[in-house]
Formats: sequence, C-alpha cells, structure tokens
Amino acid sequence: MATVIVDKFHSESGIESTAKKTGYGADLSVKPVKASALVAKSSPIDPKKIVNWLKGLAAPTIGILAFLALWAVLAPQVDTSLGNLPGPVEVSAQGVALFDEWSAAQDREAEFYTAQEASNAAAIANGEATRDFQYSGPPTFLDQIWTSLATVALGFFLATIFAVPLGLICGLSKTFNAAINPIVQIMKPVSPLAWLPIVTMVISATMTDPDPSLPKSFVISAIVVMLCSLWSTLINTAIGAASIDKDLLNVGKVLRLGWFAKLTRLVLPSALPYIFTGMRLSLGVGWMVLIAAEMLAQNPGLGKFVWDEFQNGSSQSLARIMFAVIVIGLIGFMLDRIMMLLQNFASRNRTV
Repeated sequence: MATVIVDKFHSESGIESTAKKTGYGADLSVKPVKASALVAKSSPIDPKKIVNWLKGLAAPTIGILAFLALWAVLAPQVDTSLGNLPGPVEVSAQGVALFDEWSAAQDREAEFYTAQEASNAAAIANGEATRDFQYSGPPTFLDQIWTSLATVALGFFLATIFAVPLGLICGLSKTFNAAINPIVQIMKPVSPLAWLPIVTMVISATMTDPDPSLPKSFVISAIVVMLCSLWSTLINTAIGAASIDKDLLNVGKVLRLGWFAKLTRLVLPSALPYIFTGMRLSLGVGWMVLIAAEMLAQNPGLGKFVWDEFQNGSSQSLARIMFAVIVIGLIGFMLDRIMMLLQNFASRNRTV
C-alpha cells in the first residue's frame, strides 16, 4: 500500500520545506526565501499609496489656485468706499504686517519686564519696596486668536457636559424624550443675536464681583456659544442611545447589569459615533456663533478685531478684515479635523 511521508519543520533562517507526494514516499525539497521578498513585506513605504495621495492632492490644489487667480483678476474691478477690493497679494501682505506687529509687541513686553526687574533690583538694594505691574499693551492679532480659541473651548466644554448626559436620557427614555423634544425644537433655531442681550443681563446681575481671570465679556461670549452649539450634540446623542441593538439590552438584563454598567458597557460604546458626530457639528456652530458674539459683546477676539477694523476705516482695514476671514475659516477647518481624528481614535476597533 502506498504511503506518503510528510516532514514539517520550522526554521528561523528563512528556509521552508515542502513535501511532494510520490507513489511510495516523500521527496523533500528545500526552497530558500528571497531576501527581496522579505524586505518588500516589511517595508512600510508603499509607492502606490504615495501616488494615490499625490493624486488626491492634485484636485484641491488646482481648485485653490484657480480661486486665487479668479480673486486676483476680479478684485481690482470692485470699488468700495475704502478703495478697490484687495487681492491675494495685498491680503497676504497685511498678514505679514500683523505678524510683525505681534513681534514688536513681544519685544516691548520683554523690555517692560526687563526694566521692571532692574527697577526692583535697585529698590531692593536701597531698601525700598518693589513694584510688580502687568504689561497692559493692546492685544495683537495673534493674542485675539488665542482669546477666541479659549472662548470657544469653554463654551464647547459647557455644551458637551450638558448635552451628552441629557441626550443619553432622551435616548433611553421615550417619555423624557417626548417631554423635552418641543423645548429643543423651539430653542435650537434661536439666533445668537437674540441670546446675547438675555445672557448679558443675567451675567451682569450675577457677576457683581467678577474674577479678573474671567472677564465678564469672556463669560458672556462663552455662554452664548454654549446655548447655540449644544443642540447638535444633544440630538445626535439621543439618536445614538435610542438606536442601540435591543439584543444588547436583553443581554444586559440577563446578566443583571446595573444602570451604570449598562450605560458604560452597552449604551456609550454604541452611541459613541453619534456623539462625536454631534460634537463636530456643535464645534462648527460654536465657532461661527463666537464671531458674532465677540462683535456685540466687545470681548477681545477675532470678532472684535473685525469690528474694530471695520470702524477704523483705513486703507488697510479691508485687507485686514479679509485676512481675518481667511484665518477664521482655516481655524474652523483645523478644529473639525481635530475632532475627526478624536472620533476615529475613540471609535477604532480594539483587538486583544
């Protein structure tokens, strides 16, 4: 009777053996693995991915260049009260000028603190009291960017901690959802311009002795951002909590999970993509609302910068306003990309 003998062994030197069946036994042949094949498998660089990435950049690059060319051609033909509409070159020149102003302000601040330290050292040597003053120069464009980012961060944080728990309750309780849904639908389309007078009066009445680290105008803008941006997170969280698979809830009942374990192990993981989608929408709405709130509340930030330049009415104001508009759009785009990265990180599948 014909038999087949197969010899299997593993080698760390990259040599694999195969058995060829014959009529009466096994013929073993040894095949060395080529080093080029091993390098190809272990190489992290894929030329096809690089080519596809470059092809993906081609269309946006062409679109941006076409927009800049159209802007440069049409801008001189638009005549305003402050002169012709500035083109890309004039706007970029004002961006450089704003950066130079920030650099000069940094030098003045450094000189101020250097002089103050020298004055205090002389006072200590003479046995006199020292004086510590804070530099109170006007905020520059970059300073106002950081102020706007801090304002929208506070408003977005307040909106998130309020909207997510409320949205989870709405998704898990049909009765509570039916009770609160009319309020949400009425408050959601209210403009920030309508919220601002109410918030201003309430904050002015409650903050009789404001904290210097939290100016009243800063708090007003943050609250307005919160009131206008929380609805997207609330609605999407409710949808995510309501769309959980009923089989998972039945498993939770069988395992006799408590409400907290049910919430953290079943509901939140299922609703997480919806929550992050709502947070992305809320952050975008909050960033748009912030500019209008800063204009009216006169809170230092990009909105106030645009309003001040509009009131200034100089020959450079229009170019500076347009540069601020571009910066506002770029910051909004970057905030959305950051939220998308966080969403991908939180929603990724983890395998043990």
